[in-house]
Amino acid sequence: MTENNNLITIYQNIVTYLEQFITGQKPAIRKILAAFISGGHVLLEDLPGTGKTTLAKALAQILEMDFQRIQFTPDLLPSDILGVSIYEQQKFHFHKGAIFTEILLADEINRASPRTQSALLEAMGEQQVSIEGKTYKLNDLFFVIATQNPIEFHGTYPLPEAQMDRFAICLSLGYVSAEEEVAILSNQASKTITNPIAKQDVYILKQAAQKIRVSDELKRYIVDIVRATRTANGVQMGASPRASIMLMKTAQALALFDGMEFVLPDHIQEMVIPVIAHRLKIDSQAHFSGIDSENILKDILKTIDLPI
Repeated sequence: MTENNNLITIYQNIVTYLEQFITGQKPAIRKILAAFISGGHVLLEDLPGTGKTTLAKALAQILEMDFQRIQFTPDLLPSDILGVSIYEQQKFHFHKGAIFTEILLADEINRASPRTQSALLEAMGEQQVSIEGKTYKLNDLFFVIATQNPIEFHGTYPLPEAQMDRFAICLSLGYVSAEEEVAILSNQASKTITNPIAKQDVYILKQAAQKIRVSDELKRYIVDIVRATRTANGVQMGASPRASIMLMKTAQALALFDGMEFVLPDHIQEMVIPVIAHRLKIDSQAHFSGIDSENILKDILKTIDLPI
């Protein structure tokens, strides 16, 4: 019981610190931390000025982790992300790119060409990069937070399905209430982290999340939800097995945050839309009829019986 309390305290301390920087976003913070602890990556689709960049920088500051930001532009090259070999002193020396960090902010990722976007595929999927015939391992805590503006399409390239599938969750921070926006104005003084969270505590949370029990019935429930997306009306391409894995892992993280030793159906349902919605490709006819992936998932949840 004491160990459980310690784990909850670590999580609550991270949330408390983040809320100093990001006001009124506790539900989103909970989901983002679930993705982080489960080893996934996050795509934030939102309007400018809603705190996406601040959140990424604050998380790195709170955990004292290495942080790099890449501003994605149409002329960005894969070598700008991965690194490049430069001929110096009669031999080639490899200069590592920004991807060799712990927390990477890929800002406005959809402004870069598909060729440049694909430079992240191996890194996000396997925590390694292959450059000039050599494989380089990335940090164990490597975590990508990517952002894109869902409204502005001029000069952007849509993320391919393979790239979307690499993100554990996709969500929007959205605008906060008027009272919370007033609080943001009042909290513009410089913020300092007096007692940052030790990296070792992050490893402890990751290991503990993996030990959270998931019953066979709940595993079947997860699989039934994901498989239902592949035959749902209006869906051209459903979710992959990677979605099943990330749905289970993020649910385990939520159970850990709640002080539970096992996953509940509520934890799975809480993560269904953030984990699966962005992975679905809706056919054009359904799209023009006003059908979207969130509504499809809500219908699926209504039709699949909860495990007893």
